[in-house]
Amino acid sequence: MIRLAIASDESSIRDCAEQAYARYVPVIGRKPAPMLANYAAQIAAGIVYVATDANGSLLGFIVFYVNAGQLLLENVAVLPSAAGQGVGKSLIAFCEQAGRKLAIDTVQLYTNELMSDNLAIYPKLGYAQVGRRTEEGFKRVYFEKRLY
Repeated sequence: MIRLAIASDESSIRDCAEQAYARYVPVIGRKPAPMLANYAAQIAAGIVYVATDANGSLLGFIVFYVNAGQLLLENVAVLPSAAGQGVGKSLIAFCEQAGRKLAIDTVQLYTNELMSDNLAIYPKLGYAQVGRRTEEGFKRVYFEKRLY
């Protein structure tokens, strides 16, 4: 099940981000941006959704919002214990469906250039690389997917 995050989800969301991104700290040399995000503010803004199991336990989450007429998928993370179960793909599909409901034709996302798994996954989901740039000290690769 995917639902809008509520304030009481914050600690589980932060824990998920810590677990999901921990393996990248030695690769990047510092904590990736999702490990530093202000999840309380994002939840309050209504831009965080959680995927839960049948018992209501968090499996993963996604952060997305409308930005300059496009949907910006800012973050998607899945607990390592739930990896390989389609949770991430379901969250991304949920984001894309939200974009269609809002009549937005493009989803944009970015990932760190050193997150090689992401660089391989996004093209398989229909995302095309559209740019690279350094922001906030992170070397990012930008992807887009047309929804129509």
